Amino acid sequence: MTIKLSKDFENAKSAWIEAVQNNESTEKVGELYGYMLDQMIAEAKKAGETAAESYAAGTSLDAKLNAEQRKFFNEINKEVGYKEETLLPQETIDNIFEDVVTEHPLLSAIGLKNAGLRLKFLKSETSGVAVWGKVFDEIKGQLDASFSDEEAIQNKLTAFVVVPKDLTNFGPAWIESFVRLQIQEAFAVAMELAFLSGTGKDQPVGLNRQVQKDVAITGGVYPEKATSGKLTFADSKATIKELTEMYKYHSTKENGKSFAVGGKVALVVNPTDAWGVKAQYTFLNANGVYVTALPYNLSIIESVAQVAKKAVSFVGERYDAYTAGGVSVKKFDQTLALEDLDLCTAKTFVYGKAKDDKVAAVWDLAIPTDNAEGGSGE
Repeated sequence: MTIKLSKDFENAKSAWIEAVQNNESTEKVGELYGYMLDQMIAEAKKAGETAAESYAAGTSLDAKLNAEQRKFFNEINKEVGYKEETLLPQETIDNIFEDVVTEHPLLSAIGLKNAGLRLKFLKSETSGVAVWGKVFDEIKGQLDASFSDEEAIQNKLTAFVVVPKDLTNFGPAWIESFVRLQIQEAFAVAMELAFLSGTGKDQPVGLNRQVQKDVAITGGVYPEKATSGKLTFADSKATIKELTEMYKYHSTKENGKSFAVGGKVALVVNPTDAWGVKAQYTFLNANGVYVTALPYNLSIIESVAQVAKKAVSFVGERYDAYTAGGVSVKKFDQTLALEDLDLCTAKTFVYGKAKDDKVAAVWDLAIPTDNAEGGSGE
């Protein structure tokens, strides 16, 4: 069963993100988050009515759940979480993060991985030279790799999940879908914000933060990157020059070693800015089809979590982004002010940090509004 979120929900989500980015008061952020939940609940109730009709027609959506999921979501309204946190069924967890990555291009490009109950990842830097020689001849070159074995999950991510008390009207399949949707949306927005601009204090280190060796960290907060330049996309020559500088920047690591970045660089922009870029490079080809193309196979990713008039370029495979610890659910032990609703918390752990300072760069956007090349095809 699918719960489709309305435009009202998307607008409410954007308002909440903007409040977070602008460091609004806790009360204001909480008010906007509550309003966002209200929009989600409204859509869920509509979906619940549809689900009830399908049950009446003899269609069993519950058959799509495995035994563990069916048992868990049958009991969520009377047992789960009152005494201790309970892990969601693994299949539901897998579905949450599969949907998160599929429906949020930034998290897909950044390479978000679900590491399960524990996180242990291996990082390596290879050095040395391979030299050709005869078979059985002495070894002409030696490849050395320095490995670091890290086990670090220090950033807890918690989402509040609102569940109507009258759950039995719809059955476990509806409950599972509703709970999964809320966790998916809350986690996705929080992770996009953190992976883009997280301070590193009780949250991931964002792409817009300095992570060079011996960087000065104050109070757990990593300093922001200065802008590396300006992107105008004004015309063909300007675009090639600007993107060449971008790719050159990312083509070396912090230690000076070269790195092949062809087809691996993404540029994150706010959705309002994305149209400015598309307008510059959308043209009518010889077959009468409008085509949007940028040099060097640059990938443009839209994210409401990206500040307008700014852009972040990055090499996805060089940013470590993981979730781990499963997803545990616990009923909130305080009375929820909303009528006929239960409040649960969903918790997981997230790690995010660039491998070095050359992984990402911040750019100013200065796209002209009256100099688009669109339509020329030349």
